[in-house]
Amino acid sequence: MDQPAPTLGTTPLLLIAVGAVALLLVLIMKFRLHAFVSLIVVSVLTGVATGLPVTELVDTLLDGFGSTLAEVALLVGLGAMLGKLLEVTGGAQVLADSLISRFGERRAPVALGVASLLFGFPIFFDAGFVILLPIIFTVARRFGGSLLLYALPSAGAFAVMHAFVPPHPGPVGAGNLLGADIGLLVVAGLVVGLPTWFLASYLFSRWIGARIDLPVPTVFGQYTGDRRAEDGSDEGRGSDEGRDDGSTGGPAGSSAGTVTETPVRAPAFGTVITLLLLPLVLILFNTGLNTLATYGAVSEDATWVASLRLIGETPIALLITLLVAVVVLARERFSRDEVEELLNSSLGPICSIILITGAGGMFGEVLQASGIGTALTESLSALGLPVIVAAFVIALCLRVAQGSATVALLTTAALVAPAVAAAGMSPFDVALVVIAIAGGSTALSHVNDSGFWLVGRFLNMDVWTTLRTWTVMETLIGVIGFLIAAALSLVV
Repeated sequence: MDQPAPTLGTTPLLLIAVGAVALLLVLIMKFRLHAFVSLIVVSVLTGVATGLPVTELVDTLLDGFGSTLAEVALLVGLGAMLGKLLEVTGGAQVLADSLISRFGERRAPVALGVASLLFGFPIFFDAGFVILLPIIFTVARRFGGSLLLYALPSAGAFAVMHAFVPPHPGPVGAGNLLGADIGLLVVAGLVVGLPTWFLASYLFSRWIGARIDLPVPTVFGQYTGDRRAEDGSDEGRGSDEGRDDGSTGGPAGSSAGTVTETPVRAPAFGTVITLLLLPLVLILFNTGLNTLATYGAVSEDATWVASLRLIGETPIALLITLLVAVVVLARERFSRDEVEELLNSSLGPICSIILITGAGGMFGEVLQASGIGTALTESLSALGLPVIVAAFVIALCLRVAQGSATVALLTTAALVAPAVAAAGMSPFDVALVVIAIAGGSTALSHVNDSGFWLVGRFLNMDVWTTLRTWTVMETLIGVIGFLIAAALSLVV
């Protein structure tokens, strides 16, 4: 749809943008209004304030909402289904046990981290971390030392995958708003995420674990300290890393109920690894052939090239992997009715996330149609601030202010999307901007982030210890991830 030319100057548009973001923070933080509703309200008011014609405002809202959900809903939904199948069949236990036996006792923290990186591809932060916690506690009791040596590499791995790598909703939503190639974003997320995890999570866990001797809780999930946050709200909320919806509730992606009381036979280690790596391999078909076609090494018109690129498209790759998982994991374990119930139960917890992501796309469409995005682009150019740096700083400020990583990520992506488009960036550079935004929205997790309380509760840490451990690790993940992305943008 053709957008009308903005009727206001740069300064009024920027002031409206500041007011819109401030209103969004007030609605979420002060009035506890759900982020989905808050984004819609702010989108409408922003459109009215900037003079968008009333007859075109609703179409603008719907265009932004629908175009964002077209890709996000597929990726997040298929990823949640795949994660549910791996969860209920014992894939996490098999993965962790096998890696620990291969890595050896001295490298058990590395093994737990690697297991979490692999398991964290399809599963949200809080669900994956809670699933692995009994394994982490058992390993910590067996090998000794501070619990932080074993818990932080796992928590950091889930946090890195959730922030940087599709099909998680944050990077998918921001990538959609910035027009990023999702397959290339997977590659960029792994290239940046793996060294970030090693530096910010594994090495930090060794350093802090030598200084804080945190014992293993005597009862799984028991929290012997104050069960209430400092602001008076219950701390036992679902993790912001998994929900990020500005609402309270249980962990996203976790089981709402048990399908069957009969224990299932766990899959083989090779089966779990194959299912986790299959979508990555398929996605690389698409990104690799795109690169080869760019340099003329292969013909884009060749049938075999088109076929491999098709199965390498991220939604198709996840669909293929899910179908394989249904056959391999569900066969001889569940009835057809139970498989249907399992897949259906995986979608409930992610509905809120999908709707928030769509509302973020709506806000982005309004910012672009109203001319706010163009005004911000011109202002950044006048300041000489690189887009990737501005994106990180904006996301970091929003993250600190209101706690939700997804709101910070989507709002920032909507604000900088016109600047990214105007800069004429390469596809890989666009992916790196997404990573920079994800870094800013990850850092400085504190008491307004439900993930802060979830980790502190399960590891039986007081507020000060959680700040010294979880908050510092999250900040290292965000800053190191941004620095690696910024460095790559200069050399690639």
